[in-house]
Amino acid sequence: MRVLGIDFGERRIGLALSDPTGTLARPWRTLERDGPDEEAVARVTEIIRTLASEDEGLEAVVIGLPLRLNGSAHAMTDRVRAFAAALGARVPQPIVLQDERLSSHEAESRLSLNERDWRKRKRVLDAAAAAVVLQDHLDERAAGRAPADGEEH
Repeated sequence: MRVLGIDFGERRIGLALSDPTGTLARPWRTLERDGPDEEAVARVTEIIRTLASEDEGLEAVVIGLPLRLNGSAHAMTDRVRAFAAALGARVPQPIVLQDERLSSHEAESRLSLNERDWRKRKRVLDAAAAAVVLQDHLDERAAGRAPADGEEH
């Protein structure tokens, strides 16, 4: 079954999906944010329910956890944890927090290889960052190093 990856931001939420085997992540879509975090929770909850009802199903949700380079938390870390807890209270799929340090930089580097126009890259950057976070989780899971449901890694 598929896994959904989420890059939660103040202005946008990037979404990525794995293939049905849970092996490869790909950028999927970006949600523009213009309301409070509770509204974002409601929108993402509906997306999760829709994906789960499709033939390929939805096994889990992986949310990028923003941390400083030294591993310490900052203001956005707490918001992401609150977002994850709110989602976890609304959907049956396990919610996993995955370290997302440098995922946006890696996504930007990958995108710049094929697209020179930064405006075009910016439109897909959040979904690409979600795919980087999700692929990290899928790779760790395949290697037996992924966190258990509800844990951080």
